[in-house]
Amino acid sequence: MSDPETPESYTYARAGVSIAAGNALVRAIGPLARSTRRKGADADLGGFGGVFDLKACGYSDPLLIAANDGVGTKLKLAIESGRHDGVGIDLVAMCANDLIVQGAEPLFFLDYYATARLDNAVAERVIAGIAEGCRQAGCALIGGETAEMPGMYAEGDYDLAGFCVGAVERERLLDGSQVAPGDVILGLASSGVHSNGFSLVRRLASDKGWKLDRPALFDAEVLLIDALMAPTRIYVKPLLPLVQAGAIHGLAHITGGGLLENIPRVLGPNCHAFVDADAWEQPRLMAFLQAQGNIEPEEMARTFNCGIGMAAIVAPEKVTAVTAALEAAGETVHRIGEVREGKRGCTVSGGDETWSARASWSATHDA
Repeated sequence: MSDPETPESYTYARAGVSIAAGNALVRAIGPLARSTRRKGADADLGGFGGVFDLKACGYSDPLLIAANDGVGTKLKLAIESGRHDGVGIDLVAMCANDLIVQGAEPLFFLDYYATARLDNAVAERVIAGIAEGCRQAGCALIGGETAEMPGMYAEGDYDLAGFCVGAVERERLLDGSQVAPGDVILGLASSGVHSNGFSLVRRLASDKGWKLDRPALFDAEVLLIDALMAPTRIYVKPLLPLVQAGAIHGLAHITGGGLLENIPRVLGPNCHAFVDADAWEQPRLMAFLQAQGNIEPEEMARTFNCGIGMAAIVAPEKVTAVTAALEAAGETVHRIGEVREGKRGCTVSGGDETWSARASWSATHDA
């Protein structure tokens, strides 16, 4: 029997943190990280920081560009539905797509995974998705942090953050200075909702009583949850050769704020983007969300990507060549608008019945 007068011996494990589980996870994800190796990154995980050799990439006068982001409340839907495999791709996409729009090649990525109690089966699925996203983006997963914090998160919950660094030759930086009136706006199709607007999606799911594990009303061959959780498309590899060749004047990653608020971020002071919503067919998933929420077209334009995950701004004489190159790389490309002289901003407009409108409509955002 224990002596009642002997003080209780505390351990980290008794406080809810398993060092052994953390070490096991590091061992398990080692092969995943190694699968993302590229020029400049060939070290193993386990050090206090990741190492990257920029000289090995062959840049002569590089600028470094950094981006960090998360997945937002899409994570909550992943946790509730047990769909953990794609959110790692989302995490990389949100960072890597933000680098290519500045002309930068994503070089390396670090992740932060925090949870109340480490469930290695879930964590491995998430990090496998991060590794897959890194392979799609052509960047190396060189490190990260796994934090087990009982009391900080509810049981079963976890959070993600990503940090990515890229490089661009100084003369190829996309900073808006090349965009000019007369340029054409090309839209690259999205793969779904991507990683923005999920607070509204989840509210609709709750209020409307959606059966997420049943076939979607708009596509009987796909479960609704799978349509909603489709990973964000990563546009780096199709765009990078065109950026490096100087064929693109500007790029806008369509995230929170939609087409309306993201395109102006890459325009010069005397440029206004005009987007014609009649130029492409609204995806059935977007039409479903709009109908379920009775969402006005103007609200759609500033909330969801509406089927366009990336906008590319090119000179008129480059439209045919750029479109052909992107389509050859597997992208679906729409000519969605043009840049005109005017106050910096964006106008999205559509005709009667476009995006379920009852009359012609227009929405403008001035940057």
